[in-house]
Amino acid sequence: AMEKSYVSMFLILVAFSCALAKDASKKETKEATTKPKLPQTLSRGWGDQLVWTQTYEEALFRAKHSNKPLMIIHHLEECPHSQALKKVFAEHKDIQKLAEKFILLNLVYETTDKNLSPDGQYVPRILFIDPSLTVRADITGRYSNRLYAYEPSDISLLYSNMQKAQKLLKTEL
Repeated sequence: AMEKSYVSMFLILVAFSCALAKDASKKETKEATTKPKLPQTLSRGWGDQLVWTQTYEEALFRAKHSNKPLMIIHHLEECPHSQALKKVFAEHKDIQKLAEKFILLNLVYETTDKNLSPDGQYVPRILFIDPSLTVRADITGRYSNRLYAYEPSDISLLYSNMQKAQKLLKTEL
């Protein structure tokens, strides 16, 4: 009689844990279907229709050989300033159009190239490099303590700086 009650208790436990497991997997699939995970592209949300390079080395190579200036955006996914700038950048039609004339790279890590942090490693910061692979330290934002920082309110300045990076290209060639 004792054995029988152990067996029935064991079977009840097995049935119960199976039911729980089923319920838990239902929850997981439900969450997965309500929030579709988009595949992470190299744009990281800065402009999904633009062509982005994967590495700094590739970007330098492409800038040199295509004779296009390189635009490097340093940012962090969890930085609210980066997020805010990204949103404005991605929604700005003129910037997105002009960006097609650049070799584009956005980095969520620092490179070993000290030229990319002329006044420190902060985010977001945007630097331009011309096809001769010279960092355009003269193209700056409006902050004297963070020369290459831009905020959402600086989007028109960023646009004119992109134009500047393009113009100087034509006059120097």
